[in-house]
Amino acid sequence: MGIDRTFIAYAVVVGLTLAGVIVLVPQFRVIGISPFFWILIAFALFEAAGYVRGRGAKGTVISAQTRFLGFIIALALVFFIPMLAGIKVNML
Repeated sequence: MGIDRTFIAYAVVVGLTLAGVIVLVPQFRVIGISPFFWILIAFALFEAAGYVRGRGAKGTVISAQTRFLGFIIALALVFFIPMLAGIKVNML
């Protein structure tokens, strides 16, 4: 499995995990950092781990299109799953 597909799978896991935390742990919604930034932090950790593991070699860097698609997927999951559960999420 290539790094791009791994990142998309990671984005789905991040989105589902963050949405589950928002639904199941109400105190998480009042933390000063919005879910938008939690996604960015998780993606930065993935990028850092990939860079350290592959030392920036070809095939270890995620394409811009994959980054954008993964971000949209994670953001949609974080927004729509709590909405289906009846919880309003402030993304910013």
